[in-house]
Amino acid sequence: MSDLLQLESKIVNMLKTVYDPEIPVNVYDLGLIYEVDIDDDKNVTITMTLTAPNCPAADFILEDVRYKVQSVAGVNNVIVDLTFEPEWNKDMLSEEAKLELGFL
Repeated sequence: MSDLLQLESKIVNMLKTVYDPEIPVNVYDLGLIYEVDIDDDKNVTITMTLTAPNCPAADFILEDVRYKVQSVAGVNNVIVDLTFEPEWNKDMLSEEAKLELGFL
């Protein structure tokens, strides 16, 4: 496995430790992470969304994502890009999240 793939795997595992305080499922399984981009200098850009544009925990979640990804060994800088395109919906949930939230 290449260094970048290993690093991406570590980042995804770290993203699975970030939770929306109002939902008992991590942001990755919620489908809030649209893209993890790592450049050759190991700068990471996370493109993500929130379950709602007016999410009261938005600042907390975005900072938690940035802080935790920054803590992954080998990561240089972290940028978190927030987008609402496409708009999040429950079809983006992982199978585990759907089970946890009672959608299955």
